[in-house]
Amino acid sequence: MKTIGLIGGMSWESSMLYYQIINERVKERKGGHHSAKSLLYSVDFQEIKDLQHQGNWTEATKIMIESAQKLEAGGAEVLVICTNTMHKMAPEVMNSVSIPLLHIADATANKIVSDHIKKVALLGTAFTMEEPFYKGRLVDRFGLEVVVPDEADRVVIHDIIYNELCLGIINEHSKKRYLDIIDSLIRKGAEAVILGCTEIAMLISKDDCNIPIYDTTRLHAEAAVDYALGDEESK
Repeated sequence: MKTIGLIGGMSWESSMLYYQIINERVKERKGGHHSAKSLLYSVDFQEIKDLQHQGNWTEATKIMIESAQKLEAGGAEVLVICTNTMHKMAPEVMNSVSIPLLHIADATANKIVSDHIKKVALLGTAFTMEEPFYKGRLVDRFGLEVVVPDEADRVVIHDIIYNELCLGIINEHSKKRYLDIIDSLIRKGAEAVILGCTEIAMLISKDDCNIPIYDTTRLHAEAAVDYALGDEESK
């Protein structure tokens, strides 16, 4: 079993889900009292949030690189960034260490492609929905068609993430707003929805929608375990 290095704290609520899912997956595959070999480096999310909204991605990248290098020095054999948005600097992080980084968009897209879905709706922070680092990877590497909410709805999605979900606040009114936005994307032809922010799964589940929901947190965490265990036999 390889040691998984987790860059977390963005937010700690979703990092907690990563830790839970990773250990559940190991137990599922290996049985008994098995749990994951893992290291967690948790950043101060206030610092990251401020840098994101200041557009200071250079300093944010430095923090991510330092986090990755500390995990590698600590014995991590594979890296996982426990957030969608900070995959904006995934290339720089990958180039800063000698161990592999498992990209969250790849883990998600591999499942979507295997399910023969072509057109997906993407929900996430404004950075994830609007910039090419995430959408472009889905399109260029996996041939998916990606639709995002209109500008006003993107503001709603973004604000609920930062002002509620990242603070652990679950609001039924916000859930209804998300579901209304998803309905509008279904009318635009979306066959499935990517929960492209690791906190959204705290609000929306597969039981809430009539089309498939792809929880990036779960898919990424499970992909990390499958990589860490490799060809080890399941129980």
